[in-house]
Amino acid sequence: MAARWWLWCVSANMAVALLLSYGVPSASAQRKKEMVLSEKVSQLMEWTNKRPVIRMNGDKFRRLVKAPPRNYSVIVMFTALQLHRQCVVCKQADEEFQILANSWRYSSAFTNRIFFAMVDFDEGSDVFQMLNMNSAPTFINFPAKGKPKRGDTYELQVRGFSAEQIARWIADRTDVNIRVIRPPNYAGPLMLGLLLAVIGGLVYLRRSNMEFLFNKTGWAFAALCFVLAMTSGQMWNHIRGPPYAHKNPHTGHVNYIHGSSQAQFVAETHIVLLFNGGVTLGMVLLCEAATSDMDIGKRKIMCVAGIALVVLFFSWMLSIFRSKYHGYPYSFLMS
Repeated sequence: MAARWWLWCVSANMAVALLLSYGVPSASAQRKKEMVLSEKVSQLMEWTNKRPVIRMNGDKFRRLVKAPPRNYSVIVMFTALQLHRQCVVCKQADEEFQILANSWRYSSAFTNRIFFAMVDFDEGSDVFQMLNMNSAPTFINFPAKGKPKRGDTYELQVRGFSAEQIARWIADRTDVNIRVIRPPNYAGPLMLGLLLAVIGGLVYLRRSNMEFLFNKTGWAFAALCFVLAMTSGQMWNHIRGPPYAHKNPHTGHVNYIHGSSQAQFVAETHIVLLFNGGVTLGMVLLCEAATSDMDIGKRKIMCVAGIALVVLFFSWMLSIFRSKYHGYPYSFLMS
């Protein structure tokens, strides 16, 4: 009986010793983890107070973004801003990203739940290689828990890079709502005032003869310019704020036509506007050739020129359509 009691006491003591041996280091590790997390948050807050977008190299990225512990999200813009990279889109996206980060930094709702950072290719090429990234700019949300998922990569080609669009994406991924506050831009009111001044000056100078206000050709030309601008996608550009074009930072290849039917580049709308204008000019020449009182030779020339313009520009327009709507079965001459 005594032997059993002695064996039970020894077993209990060993169990207590094991619990203590594992419990003490566990508490110590937890305290160390909290200290590391506190240091990381303090460092990020200090940098954010100096500059809303934190510039990171490979070491800072691995220590503050990739390595645990982390109870905060980091929105990272991967870009290539050096002049020799010639990435115009990167500069435009950086301006919008700075506006968004400043809006968050000086907001009354600012907390340490989310931080904004930037990794330039020339300062952190190892980060680009680690993430298998071959294009810029790219926005990725690194959540407080776990690894980034598919939705944590911002669809730049679809949404554009305006600060408002990025803010909506951040709200979807982090539940942090950021009200974008843009610096005052007086260019629009100044241009409107200048336009009104020019119109008022013309009306004043021609006040004795107001027949120009009833000029059908002038009004038709103004209406045609408006229609061409709208049908080419200028309003979509104003709402979405897409990049002018896309340049691959590795190959240097520039794309002016977006490969998807869900998005477009600004340069693409300019090309479409030009093609629509060419088709319109061809139709005008054909109408003039049919109704004009000129001699038959000039009318034939106008007719041939009109047909050539319509065929040429409509063919190019259809080729753009086929490149965006993959599988479209029909073509026309050079399309």
